[in-house]
Amino acid sequence: MKLLESAVERFRSSISLMLLIVLMGIAARGAMTVQSNPEVSPPIVIVQVRHEGISPEDGVRLLIRPLEQEVRSLEGVEQVMATARESLVYLVIEFDSAVDIDQAVDEVRNAVDRAKAELPRDADEPIVEEASTHPFPAIVVTLAGDGLSERELLRSAQMLKRKIETIGDVLSADITGNREEVVEATIDPVRLEHYQITSGELINAVLGNNLLIPAGEMDVSKGRFSVKVPGLIETADDVYQIPLKRSEHGVVTLGQVTDIRRTFKDATSFTSVNGQPGIAINVEKRTGASSVDVADGVRAVVNAEREYLPRGVNVDFVFDMSQFARDMVSEMEGNILTAMLLVMIIVVGALGFRSGLLVGLGIPFSLLFGCIITWYLGYTFNFMVMFGMLLALGMLIDGSIVITEFADRKMAEGLSARVAYSIAVRRMLWPVVASTGTTLAAFLPIIFWPGVVGDFMRYLPVTVFAVLAGSLVYALFFAPILGSVFGKSNMDLQTQQYLKQLENGEPVSLGGITGLYARMLDPIVRRPFVSFVATILVLIGIFIAFARFNPGVEFFTETEEQYGNVEVRAQGNLSIEEKKALVAQVESALMQVPEVRIVYSAIGSGGISGNSEKSPDQIANLLVELVPSKERERRSREIFADIRARTGNFPGIKTVANPFEGGPPVGKDIVLELRSRNYDKLLAETWRLHRAMEGEFDGLRDIVNTAPLPGIEWEVKVDRAKAALYGADLTGVGRAVQLVTNGVLMAEYRPDDSDEEVDIRIRYPEHARGITALDELKVNTPNGAVPIGSFVSRVAGPKVDKIERIDGITRMQVKADVNDGVLADDKVREIRRWLVEHPMDSEVELLFRGADEDQNESLVFLQVAFSLSLFLMFILLVTQFNSFYQSALILSSVIMSTAGVILGLTLTQSTFSVIMTGVGIVALAGIVVNNNIVLIDTYNYVRKAEPELSCAAAAVKASAQRLRPVFLTTATTILGLLPLAMGVSVDMVGRTVVVNGVIASFWVKLASAIVYGLSFSTLLTLIVTPVMLALPSALREIMVGVMRGLKPLLPMKDGK
Repeated sequence: MKLLESAVERFRSSISLMLLIVLMGIAARGAMTVQSNPEVSPPIVIVQVRHEGISPEDGVRLLIRPLEQEVRSLEGVEQVMATARESLVYLVIEFDSAVDIDQAVDEVRNAVDRAKAELPRDADEPIVEEASTHPFPAIVVTLAGDGLSERELLRSAQMLKRKIETIGDVLSADITGNREEVVEATIDPVRLEHYQITSGELINAVLGNNLLIPAGEMDVSKGRFSVKVPGLIETADDVYQIPLKRSEHGVVTLGQVTDIRRTFKDATSFTSVNGQPGIAINVEKRTGASSVDVADGVRAVVNAEREYLPRGVNVDFVFDMSQFARDMVSEMEGNILTAMLLVMIIVVGALGFRSGLLVGLGIPFSLLFGCIITWYLGYTFNFMVMFGMLLALGMLIDGSIVITEFADRKMAEGLSARVAYSIAVRRMLWPVVASTGTTLAAFLPIIFWPGVVGDFMRYLPVTVFAVLAGSLVYALFFAPILGSVFGKSNMDLQTQQYLKQLENGEPVSLGGITGLYARMLDPIVRRPFVSFVATILVLIGIFIAFARFNPGVEFFTETEEQYGNVEVRAQGNLSIEEKKALVAQVESALMQVPEVRIVYSAIGSGGISGNSEKSPDQIANLLVELVPSKERERRSREIFADIRARTGNFPGIKTVANPFEGGPPVGKDIVLELRSRNYDKLLAETWRLHRAMEGEFDGLRDIVNTAPLPGIEWEVKVDRAKAALYGADLTGVGRAVQLVTNGVLMAEYRPDDSDEEVDIRIRYPEHARGITALDELKVNTPNGAVPIGSFVSRVAGPKVDKIERIDGITRMQVKADVNDGVLADDKVREIRRWLVEHPMDSEVELLFRGADEDQNESLVFLQVAFSLSLFLMFILLVTQFNSFYQSALILSSVIMSTAGVILGLTLTQSTFSVIMTGVGIVALAGIVVNNNIVLIDTYNYVRKAEPELSCAAAAVKASAQRLRPVFLTTATTILGLLPLAMGVSVDMVGRTVVVNGVIASFWVKLASAIVYGLSFSTLLTLIVTPVMLALPSALREIMVGVMRGLKPLLPMKDGK
């Protein structure tokens, strides 16, 4: 109190300090990077190893197993997932969330270095890198145009790529959809035969003339000089001049027996924008950089270079998250300002202009104070931080309301403002500290939420902590200072008399709402047993009704999205041209949907899907960008249902269309993982489960599995004994086979007009590259050229496109989405019941992964967090009140608020969201106790000041005195969240009202939970808490009466 008195004496310095905090808050808000979503960085490390031509089976045996053995021994590793594909293997190592990612990368790199000694010599250098924290590019630049050559488009894309990468916040700009350049030397078999040169001689000659020769240095009489022997191919002309063989007419060069041209590799992928062939540049931003600034910078650079591009090049921007981020930030800031306005109206209407303004100043002060803390922690200004501010907005003035309202009552008694606020702070210090402490205690366990979901949700409690810390500073320090200097009682005589009677008289004799409330409460409090039993029955009835009529449980909440993807699937060994023809039908159908703005197709590659796992039969992925939600009437779910209907009946293909998920669970709604060391049984059980999900469960769609697709591959088997008789070896056979496939890599060189190295490959012409050409190949032996058909046979076998392993065990997955209106949780329970009746093979382990696994983990954590919150609050309350009974009574409001949440869900038939509703219930635990704390503290004060009052009378008087602050604190919290709880985003600054938009759809579950719970618990608190305060006294009276009634029946001693 001496600190406050000193601060009031030097109020100019105190106000200057307050202004300094406000200015620092404004600067911190301006310095915070604007993002739409929080940056979640799970500690995941990826290891990639390329080995040209290696099969998935050999990749597991020769590459994955040595790497797994070293990596799995590292400390903190939770899971190692490995995938082997043709020519590539990669490991995804997931560490405990507490592990530092830089340390994890270093440890994995050291483990890979130890394993390299066991890897094949021909394997490329392993690549170890941190998993990208950004699942999507910051912006995608697309180039398309009819009548332009592929080389012109590529040159334009490369020029833009160089310009874009000069932007400071850009990490990389990767070109996709293009074919790599190659210098291709096409062998002319006739000319080879004419010059009597075999393919083996040709290959050996090229390799022997592309060597780095270290010649050393030479000492001569005039000094020491280095000696250089140029041996590497540096230009295309060098390729022409490579000598192959000496003949009667001189030296035969490579240019004489081959047609050499600079061209592109065979197409394996294809990109188009709205049906036009094109190339895309995926721009990745640096960690911590603003997606808005990056997108603006990229747009500025590209627009400045448009005039230098060839005529006919159409440049567009897709997946531009900057406008989305702007809209979200603007809409959320508008909601915050709207909530501030509503709260100010309530406060000023209840407390008067001067006191209301004094309380209202705490709102911007606390929010800016929170900005300082969040900026210092390195947080971006994203919608999680903004919602934390919105959630705290209704609570941050609770302390100021309590102190200001108490000071107003003291000024009404004739005290000066300085004395009134000093008494108010001294009287309400610990109740305000306790109420803020219990709120923070409720949010504290959420900070320790493990996993990706926890990283995503952690921004919310930290922001609430920061804002409420600022509100406590304002309520206990700056508000009393401002009130002492500028405050005065502006009440009329009638109001002063009213407050005096409330303070010193009988509340039942008052007029207005307070008197009506006191007269209604008085008979209820005098019959505490009836009221207590009725309350218990109501609560039990609510829980029973929810158990019977609840509409179900979901993990996250369905959000409104602007982006989605359409996967196109087909089986068979399709060429790229066949895939293009099939996908063109889907593109045409998508362009007929009125809400679709851009269709960005990636054929033969993963594209941008929001899901890193690619289905084995996926031939294309189409990114669909919708027009902004404000410009369309239908929701994204309805639009994609329409897309599924339009694209579901094309022959030969299947389509899977979904909007992107807006929360942590990404991927299919239902994921079942099967593991086994017996590959055949694993494959059989995977297909059995797949067929069961297709035929026995309604409500499922887009059912896929990761088992190998039906297909064949050609295996060239070498009879080593026969090959030894001819003097042939496997190296020669392998190179000969490469001549009729992708070509033999001879060398690499960097042309003057390219930033990338270009391969030099030798291969047979297209007409000589069929499967039958294998029989006509010849290899060099000491006895001359021998057809490889003499010791090689071709065998068609089943194709294995990839092998997946997890923690050293082969795995396969069966996945499915659920139809609109169907809950994944219900289907999971059906599948579990089916598995009880039709169990898996004993050698096959089955796990429920994906959203179901995350849901169960999150549910367990929230239950523990809820219990821990209650325990922490109980300790704080016992410390404050030194009473177990009163502490338990305060916490009873938590049960009432939970009952209010499930009552609201039952009446509105809304699903229970494990994440959003669960967090709402935990948050409510810290909010609803505030009213009880102040009410019971006032009750104790009244009992101490007027000991002649009965417990029932004291409870009625305390409740009447606290009715106005209880109403204010509840109303401000509810009004701040009510629009979002109704699915409406109200932005009075931007003068827009958006129904079921991005912001509202994301937060509706959490906001509605708080509104339901707080409304119901406040109504019960104003009745049940006084009843429970009077209950012990009533029990004592009954016990005394019983004892008095029993006293005549007790046996007399000594004849008395």
